[in-house]
Amino acid sequence: MNLPPSGSTGVDSDRFTAYQMGADIARSRMAIEQPLQAEALEAVQAADIVVVEGCYDHVEQVLGALDVPFTVVPEGHLATAGLNPDQLLVVNCPGNMTEAEIVAVRDFVAAGGTLFTTDWALTNVIERAFPGHVAYNGRSTGDDVVRIDVLETDSPYLQGVLDADDDPQWWLEGSSYPVRVLDDERVRVLIRSAELGEKYGEDAVAVVFAYGKGEVFHMISHYYLQRTELRTERHQRSAASYAAEKGGSIRESLWQEANLSSLGDVESAATSARMMANIVADKKSRRMAERMADPDEQWEPIDW
Repeated sequence: MNLPPSGSTGVDSDRFTAYQMGADIARSRMAIEQPLQAEALEAVQAADIVVVEGCYDHVEQVLGALDVPFTVVPEGHLATAGLNPDQLLVVNCPGNMTEAEIVAVRDFVAAGGTLFTTDWALTNVIERAFPGHVAYNGRSTGDDVVRIDVLETDSPYLQGVLDADDDPQWWLEGSSYPVRVLDDERVRVLIRSAELGEKYGEDAVAVVFAYGKGEVFHMISHYYLQRTELRTERHQRSAASYAAEKGGSIRESLWQEANLSSLGDVESAATSARMMANIVADKKSRRMAERMADPDEQWEPIDW
């Protein structure tokens, strides 16, 4: 299910167009840099990704821009959704859940599932399902934009996300929840921001930790609707110049917009699109390898 750039989600078409261009660049670069991961991304089916709707964030729009299929579960229906460890579960902010849903999420990850959450799901999902890993530090952010840095450059989740000359930024929605790492042996900070730490007390932008056989990703603020501040002359160049700089391609139907859109906007969109593509492809490729190693392993079909 790929959502349109407008409609009930309230997503503005200019922002979705920036994500389409960023996703085009991310996918074309992945095909060159990580062809096996690109093949895994192409093999993704709608049942592989379950998205829980949220009224504040819309990660499904990033998946839609990447042309990756997914299935949507309305908020409040996750406990009966029939999750299995083959899947990536995306929980949009705010992530309101019943106790039964929290148990379902915990069991899903423990059995080998992958969970991706944003912003207020830190308290509504992560702290409740996986206590002792990360927590909200109690200091909400303002509406702000901060520079980000990748820490684990060799991580499969961050391949191609940032190059040496990049200067991407991350939008902090007003009242976003800074992430305090409670267990630095189990929790890895993938992306940080010195500006975020100076202003709001914690510098973690994206974290990941293992739980049972699965893993949990969490990011501050909203993954979709990222915006930028055009702080440098480079940021003010065109999206087309960014594609040329990265050796990526943009579909022909978007070239007029590519010459009008700013490099800064598309760089931020491409950064988040590539990270999501990496997470999805890594999950799919690992499950494909596991199935080849154990062809008798089966899960009950999901009745959506």
